[in-house]
Amino acid sequence: MITKPPKEILYYGKDEALPKQTPLRAGPLSLIYEAGDLRYIKWGGREIVRRIYVAVRDRNWATITPRLCDQHTEIREDSFRISYEVEHKQGAIDFLWKGEIIGDASGAITFQMEGVARSTFLRNRIGFCVLHPGQECAGARCRVEQVDGAVTTGQFPRFIAPQAPSKDMKAIAHEVAPEMWAELRFTGDAFEMEDQRNWLDASFKTFCTPLRLPFPVEIAEGTKISQSVTLRVQGRPAAVPSSAHGADITFEIKPSPALAVPKIGLGVASHGQPLTPREVERLKALHLAHLRVDLKLWETDCPMTLRRAAAEASALGIGLEAAVFVTNNAEAELKGLAELLGSVQPRVCRWAIFHVAEKSTTEPWVKLAREHLQAFDPSAKIGSGTNANFTELNRGRPPLQWLDFVCYSINPQVHAFDNSSLVETLEGHVAAIESARQFIGDRALAITPITLKPRFNPDATGPEPEPLPGELPAQVDVRQMSLFGAGWTLGSLKHVSECGVSSVTYYETTGWRGVMETELGSPCPGQFHSLPGSVFPLFHVLADVGEFAGGEVLVSKSSEPLKLHGLALRADQRRRVLLANVSAEPQAVIVTECGTRAVVKHLNETNAEKAMQSPEEFRAEAGQAQETIHGRLKLHLLPYALVRIDSE
Repeated sequence: MITKPPKEILYYGKDEALPKQTPLRAGPLSLIYEAGDLRYIKWGGREIVRRIYVAVRDRNWATITPRLCDQHTEIREDSFRISYEVEHKQGAIDFLWKGEIIGDASGAITFQMEGVARSTFLRNRIGFCVLHPGQECAGARCRVEQVDGAVTTGQFPRFIAPQAPSKDMKAIAHEVAPEMWAELRFTGDAFEMEDQRNWLDASFKTFCTPLRLPFPVEIAEGTKISQSVTLRVQGRPAAVPSSAHGADITFEIKPSPALAVPKIGLGVASHGQPLTPREVERLKALHLAHLRVDLKLWETDCPMTLRRAAAEASALGIGLEAAVFVTNNAEAELKGLAELLGSVQPRVCRWAIFHVAEKSTTEPWVKLAREHLQAFDPSAKIGSGTNANFTELNRGRPPLQWLDFVCYSINPQVHAFDNSSLVETLEGHVAAIESARQFIGDRALAITPITLKPRFNPDATGPEPEPLPGELPAQVDVRQMSLFGAGWTLGSLKHVSECGVSSVTYYETTGWRGVMETELGSPCPGQFHSLPGSVFPLFHVLADVGEFAGGEVLVSKSSEPLKLHGLALRADQRRRVLLANVSAEPQAVIVTECGTRAVVKHLNETNAEKAMQSPEEFRAEAGQAQETIHGRLKLHLLPYALVRIDSE
């Protein structure tokens, strides 16, 4: 007998509470304190700093998990003082620091850390990181004071900067409003800024130590590190922006413009087991456009990989998106692939060409691929870009004259891993797509694949450690099987669709990196709490969108995008709105443009188990008819809940 899982597992995959968020004020500034970090520092209703925190990163840029203890707080109406200790321990790394955060009634906030290495280890970074919000700061005027005392003026990049916008800084101020500036001043190291939107984060990050200095660096036992960050607001603005929000979140649908629903596919399961007949039938409900297969042409099992993928795609009635990886022996490898295609005869809709040693694929390999693959099926598109993050494409521009489409992959966890940070990355989809358009023009854009965790580390300086017994692989996120995972997927689909991406590939077919669990169940049921043979909630998001394949996407807007995301679809006379509460609190939502009558269906903690274990029965159930008031529909969403609204 399967016992009922705790709500937290349904919410976000772990049977544990989220860190407490404490609202604070420092004079005119409001902010959130959470587990040693400061978040969402606002002046009135305008966000001026997204986050201030301390990071310890190892030689492969992995972030060492902080463990906080001995916390003391003094909170007043317009000021606060917080102190605590944090240790970072993993493998050879053992680093302890004491933090103190003071916010005073004048609007100044000072964050100090005093740390000591309790072992000798290699690090790429230790110290403060400060995030400026991407949407509010892009294009804003700024002043930078450098280590040598020089002051320069400029602005934050509007489109994503391939390289660091500012270096060797000891202070930076940006214009929040006319006659109003927010200044951050640093001590203890030289600081540098990078455009984190390169990696899907919706922020600009100021960090230490500058990347021009060698890394990794050995930190000897007993080494002490002391740093501080101070935030002050300066000037006399004409008015303070309103921070008042109504009790209800509004989700506004705009009748035009409309864009085509992108072609949506999945990746072949990495666990290596073929699809079962029941899994094939369930996947057909998603109305997929393609199945991605990775073909490493030098590997001996490449023919078997292609045959398996071709058989699964044929069973699903769709084509292959073939990601072809070559080495410097590409001529022979592509010739061998062409011969293999003659015997397997797969249906290929798209070729994505990558060189294993290049972060962004250059012209010679794409030209060779055209010579050897185009004759097999002239209608199949040939493209390239990067198999890694947008930053690789941004720094190594693709050879457009040889490409039918350009591609890159994304995941939301290069820098941060908590739920709030993942929600922030949904906004980051837009900046990357808009920036790509600046250099690819009207070429078709394919994002492939989108995963919750990185599939590999393109910047590693050493081998990736094997997981310890009982640990999940680095590529697996427990939120894959949760309501939060479904909400993040919906938010991702919203932004890629509204930005005109032509094709997108999500996750895998089955397993803990897929849209449903295998019939054998999770290999680590104590950590990944899926139900054997069940689908994940994100399966229903893809099915709801798949039913509108060939239709249109309407532009929509949430008044609180860090709490609620949604997607509006239209086909013939049908209209569908999908909403996701991506927060831990219930939300009241008002949806516009819903006609006179709507049919509403919820997916939440009350029925998630049934939706996962009996997806066919759940999808066959009718929703509840609700009358609207002047086309407006009011709904109440439980934590991490999803809702589907159908109307004419």
